[in-house]
Amino acid sequence: MAAFEDVLVIVDISRGCEARVDFAASVAARFGAHLTGLFISPAPEVPAMVDPPAAAALLVQQEMEIQADAHAHAHDLFMRLVTGRGVTAEWRVADGEPGQVATLHARYADLTVIGQIAPDEPTVVPVDLPERVVMGAGRPVLVVPYAGTFETLGERVLVGWNEGREAAHAVHAAMPFLETALKVTVLTLNAEDDDDGPARQLLQHLSRHGVDAEASVMKSDDIDVGALLLSRAADLDADLLVMGAYGHSRLREVVLGGATREIFRSMTLPVFMTH
Repeated sequence: MAAFEDVLVIVDISRGCEARVDFAASVAARFGAHLTGLFISPAPEVPAMVDPPAAAALLVQQEMEIQADAHAHAHDLFMRLVTGRGVTAEWRVADGEPGQVATLHARYADLTVIGQIAPDEPTVVPVDLPERVVMGAGRPVLVVPYAGTFETLGERVLVGWNEGREAAHAVHAAMPFLETALKVTVLTLNAEDDDDGPARQLLQHLSRHGVDAEASVMKSDDIDVGALLLSRAADLDADLLVMGAYGHSRLREVVLGGATREIFRSMTLPVFMTH
């Protein structure tokens, strides 16, 4: 069986971070993986109009103290949640722009666990951080909603399938979850009601990995694909959604497809994504 050997979790002081770290520790324990907690410390920002220099220096000092407090809180949280979980763990601190730093470190992990950012979250974490890591890392990312509790992961998996490159990449990368799931449903959208060919071919492939999956074919009509995926996940009581992320990055701008954008905005369950 394929497995995740090296799991990275982004640790900060945003809402939902405790649940995210607990989630990552559970994943690491499940697969016997090494767990790394990454805290990112951005450079202090001082408004250009601040004068005199002494005032600017005072603002930098205050910002550094805030960062030190945040680091201490995040470190204590991580160590408290991983202790006694039966996993090897390490704490890592990196300076720099959060999107760039997180993306770079994610490239050295089998799986990165990151949190959806609440729209009203104080600006301690960039709101678009999950999108940037998913689109830029080239590695699997598990995005955990900022709200809700998730007692299981990967027992009931919904796979969004459209025969695209991104979807194929996501299915292959999620195989450790699929191979151990109790139920896997492959959802094909925008197909004729009796056209289960794409899903059937994927089911045949999964069966060779010991995955007993079932097909579900739906027409989205005018319903947003992302909303339909989340609705179907709720119908199935799914605890994991596997899908490809569609779009591309331009420098610091992330351009997302409609379904991907809706999932990032409205996710109600953990989402396993690759690009």
